[in-house]
Amino acid sequence: MGKKQKYIFVTGGVLSGVGKGVTAASIGAVLQAKGAKVSIQKCDPYLNVDAGLLNPREHGECFVTRDGAETDLDLGHYERFLDIELTQKSATLSGKLLFDLIADERAGKFGGKTVQLVPHLTQSIQRAILSAADGSDIHIVEIGGTVGDYEGLSFIEAIREFSQRVGRSNCLFVHVVYVPFINTSKEFKSKPAQNALNDLRGFGIVPDAVVVRSDDPAPNSIVKKISLFSGVPEENVLLMSNADTVYRVPILLAKSSISKLLSNFSGLKNRPNLSAWKNIVDQQTSKPKQSITVGLVAKYIDNEDTYMSVIEALKSAAWHEKVGLSIRWINAEKATNNDFKKVDAIVVPGGFGERGIEGKIAAARYALDNNVPYLGLCLGLQVAVIAAVRKAGHMDANTNEVNPKCKHNVVYIMEGQAGKESTGGTLRLGDYPAKLVKGSLAAKMYGHTKIIERHRHRYEVNQKFLPEIIKGGLLVSGLSPDGKLVEFIEAPGNDYFIATQAHPEFRSRPLRPHSLFVGIIKASRMKLK
Repeated sequence: MGKKQKYIFVTGGVLSGVGKGVTAASIGAVLQAKGAKVSIQKCDPYLNVDAGLLNPREHGECFVTRDGAETDLDLGHYERFLDIELTQKSATLSGKLLFDLIADERAGKFGGKTVQLVPHLTQSIQRAILSAADGSDIHIVEIGGTVGDYEGLSFIEAIREFSQRVGRSNCLFVHVVYVPFINTSKEFKSKPAQNALNDLRGFGIVPDAVVVRSDDPAPNSIVKKISLFSGVPEENVLLMSNADTVYRVPILLAKSSISKLLSNFSGLKNRPNLSAWKNIVDQQTSKPKQSITVGLVAKYIDNEDTYMSVIEALKSAAWHEKVGLSIRWINAEKATNNDFKKVDAIVVPGGFGERGIEGKIAAARYALDNNVPYLGLCLGLQVAVIAAVRKAGHMDANTNEVNPKCKHNVVYIMEGQAGKESTGGTLRLGDYPAKLVKGSLAAKMYGHTKIIERHRHRYEVNQKFLPEIIKGGLLVSGLSPDGKLVEFIEAPGNDYFIATQAHPEFRSRPLRPHSLFVGIIKASRMKLK
């Protein structure tokens, strides 16, 4: 750690999901625009070892890093905003740290000492922060949950101690709070935010800045009240109501008085170059001449966060192609051909389990038979090959995940993973290479034949059924380098029908949308002409 390395800690109060992740990422984007080398990290107080087994309906998508860490969706925000590829060091869960501490204690590494939350867990947290910060000018740490949560107390104490360790002048504390609007009395209430700030101060941390979140714009009187009760200067209290797009937040931050605080803290006095962000906002808020509807065939339709990266990848591709985008949510458990007829393109995202599988197979079959642009992601590839084999005449074709005893197990368990289907840590995770068939649609979309994509799956296409897959209208257009694993399939008879065993949505960026998503948007636009 260099003497001039700086640290920014983003905490939250009142309620979770208030926007700490977007705030942290936006601060990083502004500092990047000033020329700083930024790193970023999420510290989550959950006692889970990783996010792999968290319910996506409650916690949103499980984001996967290039080195295979299963993480919180906020890392997706970080990667999209900062255009960097993060690693497992950027995701720190309490369960993992405790797991390692207990393992060390059992191995006798503490020499008989009593193992305690303070100092042992707090020091583990600090080591994780230092490790994730290595090589950057400024390291941003988001503390998950809300201040005052029992499970989060060790993290708050750890960053308090950390500021003493590296010097208070090298640490900036930003607290994000929520101010609700009470419709009956027609007024904003700052009391919950005041209490959250008092909680933070009670733990020994006085914030340098407060970001006040609200659904609608709050009056300046809220700034005065928050400043009075927190001790934070008014110029460092920022009102941040819901923006028309999250990509406007870096621009709003740069225009606010907090920008001066960031400049003084970082030592970078130059004005940030945010032209790229302005271009994104202009693209997103412009009124295109054409608009398309993409059907997202999913089983979690009550929480958009479950498919956050897929949705953002589709939006970015639509901006790139200068078309309007409407996403129609299709319930995979109830999907019929009437649902598929109402959309211009179909996307089947990844997923696990039996629920909704038949609806996804039906979606792939409809797209295959009716030349509807189709993009399958992970499970979206698996249901496509099942649909093709059924089209070839084997109506019992299925995946062993749903029917372990099916005769035509077109998708089967990976070698060495049988019996571990309900456990974590047994998936094929992170970056894996693939070799694309020269001249294929996949090779055309990527522009070359050797590619790398991130994965999160356990089941594979059973190549024993390649003749049936071909008979059903599909071709394998990408394999693992050793030829054992199917990575891409496509339908040569269709205008745009492609699926991958990978998750390309994780590598899509607002300014660099992934080519597979651009492809389906472009194909849909062409059909409108």
